[in-house]
Parts: sequence; structure tokens; C-alpha cells
Amino acid sequence: MPPRNPARRRTFDWGFWLVASLTGLALTVVWRRDGFAVVQAVAIEDAELFLGIVPKVAAGTLIGELIRRLVPRETIVRWLGEGSGFKGLLIASCAGILFPAGPFTVFPLAAGLLIAGADRGAAVAFVTGWLLIGVNRIIIWELPLVGPDMVWLRVAASWWIPVAAGVLARFWRWGVPRGDAAP
Repeated sequence: MPPRNPARRRTFDWGFWLVASLTGLALTVVWRRDGFAVVQAVAIEDAELFLGIVPKVAAGTLIGELIRRLVPRETIVRWLGEGSGFKGLLIASCAGILFPAGPFTVFPLAAGLLIAGADRGAAVAFVTGWLLIGVNRIIIWELPLVGPDMVWLRVAASWWIPVAAGVLARFWRWGVPRGDAAP
């Protein structure tokens, strides 16, 4: 087993405590207003949702780790690393656009790419491409619901945003580790 990365994010960081506090507050308000039976029903629904999400998150983290193991680090760095330039952002954007999965897979995969040697610009371009122009969503939802004219107009207006977001992520310093550090 490889040594534990000391730069790894803590499980119980400020984000966890913020969400836990808001959850506790909401739980208290619902309990006082609607009673224990409603809180219990919400907890059961939440447990069912959680059990449905866990396999997807596990698959997403597994995909990210497998890519890191299957593709040599040098290849990831060359194609998606900081020195990959515009080409790396374009590749990451296209990969995001074509990736047919939901957020429980995409975000762990983006984290895996960062660990494998991609820079944060490529990770941001990947996620933004998936989020804004995902082909899977276009085929399943947008074309049937709003029609091709609306879809092509939206894509034409936003095709450049994933690459621009990647450029911004490469140059904007907000305290996120760069290079070989874990996300």
C-alpha cells in the first residue's frame, strides 16, 4: 500500500461542519414544527438516496484511480498538464463534453486526473465541458424537450467557455496547490 499523502484533504473540514450545522438546524426546525414522524420519514428517504449514490461515487473514484494506474503519469502531464497549453485545455474540454456520466462520477474522475498529473486548468475545463455542453444530456434531455434550434443556439453561445474557464483556472491563484500536490 502506498504511503498516505500528507497533503490530502481532511474529511471533517469547514465545508463538512457548515453542512452538518445547517442540517442540524433544519432537523431541529422540522422536528419542532412537524414532529418526529416526519423527521423519521425524511431520514429513511435520505438513507435510500445515500445507498443509491454510494455505488456511483465508488465507481467514479475507482475510474479516477484506474486512469492514474493505467495511463503513465508522463502521458497525463504531457496531454493535460500545465505545459500542455491550449491543446490540453481543448482535449480536457472535449473529454468532458463526451463523458456520459453524472456528477458522482465526473467530480471524482476530475480529482483523479489532478492526482495523476493533470493541472487544475484541465480539470476545470473537463468539468465545465461536461456541465455546459455534455452530449449525453443534449441527446437525452435537451433535444427532445427544447428541440435542435435551441440546443444549437445554446452550444454556439457556450462552446468557448470550458477552455476559457481552464485558462482562468491556470492563472488565477486562490490557494489551490499546483503541480504534484493532491487536490
